[in-house]
Amino acid sequence: MTAPIELHTWATPNGKKVAIALEEMGLPYTAHFVNIGKGEQFDPAFLEIAPNNRIPAILDPDGPDGAPISVFESGAILQYLARKTGLFCGPTQRDRVMVDQWLMWQMGGLGPMAGQANHFLKYAPAMEPPQVLPYAQDRYRLETQRLLGVLERQLEGKDFVAGDFYSIADMAIYPWVVGSEERGQKFDDKPNINAWMQLIGARPLTAAGMAVGTAARDAAPTDPESQKKLFGLK
Repeated sequence: MTAPIELHTWATPNGKKVAIALEEMGLPYTAHFVNIGKGEQFDPAFLEIAPNNRIPAILDPDGPDGAPISVFESGAILQYLARKTGLFCGPTQRDRVMVDQWLMWQMGGLGPMAGQANHFLKYAPAMEPPQVLPYAQDRYRLETQRLLGVLERQLEGKDFVAGDFYSIADMAIYPWVVGSEERGQKFDDKPNINAWMQLIGARPLTAAGMAVGTAARDAAPTDPESQKKLFGLK
């Protein structure tokens, strides 16, 4: 029997998207939690598979040609797993192009902008001393709002972001949309996103992926020292 994939992760949106994929694809895996509040993302052993010191990363003992392979960057991991299984990447070449461009949209747009909004709205004000920066808060909150408007329009008449099939693009986007209220977003005027969230949230395997590592994360301290380690500050 093939050894399980090693998932090195923490319960962030980027970590959750890969856990969702592993669950939905039925791939055996073991989760190793990298406590980013303790600075474990800078451990030399982790940097061997994730040189950018960011979660998630995977180590697949059964990589191409049966040789082990490590993969970092959540979007690259999703593409790798989709190619490995032939699942959730779209049934046609045209569909695959649609999936890839919305995956890149999340990686280059929604994720970074929502992440910065979360930082300046949630983390920075809790620092010592507090960093309340209205320009930065408005900049990233409004750009996240614009991007969610793009998603709302894309979902018009569609069940999923790339069409009538669930894909790695949905898996990538969903964890960044859920909980967006904390980043100053409202969904009263976004019926398409609301319907999409309900549809995806009702998938048992997606829910299982979303839950991976949440207990460990919720038990971790959030004191100023942990925040320094989280952001790589001395």
